[in-house]
Amino acid sequence: MIFEFDSVGYVKDDEKDALDSKAILDSIKTGTEHSNEERRKRGWATMEILGWHAQPRYDPVTNNLTWAIRGSSEGDEVVNYSVRLLGRRGVMDVDLVLDPTQVASTVPEFDQLLTGFEFTSGNRYAEFMAGDKIAEYGLTALVAGGAGAALAKSGLLAKLWKVLVFGAVAAVAALKRVLGALSGKKPAEESAGAAS
Repeated sequence: MIFEFDSVGYVKDDEKDALDSKAILDSIKTGTEHSNEERRKRGWATMEILGWHAQPRYDPVTNNLTWAIRGSSEGDEVVNYSVRLLGRRGVMDVDLVLDPTQVASTVPEFDQLLTGFEFTSGNRYAEFMAGDKIAEYGLTALVAGGAGAALAKSGLLAKLWKVLVFGAVAAVAALKRVLGALSGKKPAEESAGAAS
């Protein structure tokens, strides 16, 4: 699980009732295809977006935005489970990349752990004050590109953001291969062991 604070400012939640899951997924797939061009040039594994594991949902009580994407790289499927905790001065990005077989057992623990997270006094979403920095994007862009969303206006988004966002997915796949090699198992044996 990776926590990273992004001081983008206050992200308005006025899109909370208008999150278009299909349009967002189409955007993510397009961005991934653009990043795959760069991956091929560098000799890296490409990434395929398979669809939603959980469509984006926003909780106006906790000001949390949650979604999960299913992806595949070199035949290994992964789930990228993401939560964005909105605060007064930015967003805490929390990401978990895991094997699909681990979702049912791991995500409830992950969600329970996040119930203990709270911004300090003066930094909570509800404590926004006139004059505070406002983020250049909203909830849709948090899902479609997160911190890289501000690059969309410059045209760099399509070239760069998915290389960064899904780099962790390729790293997990590579780690699985390395650990398999160290244990003497071949990737097919690992998959069979995980399924049993």
